[in-house]
Amino acid sequence: MKDFAPYAAKIKASGADTVITGNWGNDMSLLIKAVKDTGAKVTFYTFYAGGLGSPTAIGEAGVGTVKQITQWHTSVVPNKLQKEMTDFHKKNPTLDYYYLQVHNELYMLAEALKKANSDDPLKVAYALEGMKWDAPTGEVEMRASDHQLLAPLYISTIQKTAAKGGPKEVVYDLENQGIGFLTDARVESYVSAQPTTCQMKRPART
Repeated sequence: MKDFAPYAAKIKASGADTVITGNWGNDMSLLIKAVKDTGAKVTFYTFYAGGLGSPTAIGEAGVGTVKQITQWHTSVVPNKLQKEMTDFHKKNPTLDYYYLQVHNELYMLAEALKKANSDDPLKVAYALEGMKWDAPTGEVEMRASDHQLLAPLYISTIQKTAAKGGPKEVVYDLENQGIGFLTDARVESYVSAQPTTCQMKRPART
């Protein structure tokens, strides 16, 4: 898809004030820009507005209107990550430290390997079940019943950085675009966790 104008026109005609989209990359950026071009006042809720390349593609079209739901964003800098963040940005000035969940997953995997005292996949999987870990942004848990990783979530909105006249909390510049994310709310994992009816059949322990 390259022409999102028909979809943008339908959104404007509907009178919608909010759009929830699972789009990412170029599709998401083109949709946001097409809607902006119609003059419609729409707030977007996304999962991937901070994904690599997206801030550059969206640019100032997203200021005040594009939100994301993520496990963190770079304006949330806990003490545990301050040095890591600073070092990363020195080496990669045009990249955002985006995929914190990979950071959490690898640390939990390392802990599971220690707990299992083995690299056997089955033993490691059982060691991960129910594991809780004090991640940089709060406790995360590998729910035993269905192996879902439960973690605090942040709802944030694209704003201009403090250096560009935006809120003082928006310190880190995304991909040198003069924009960043400002936290609207933090949702704890026990609030966002949904009930599960998973009846996962596990291999027998060895």
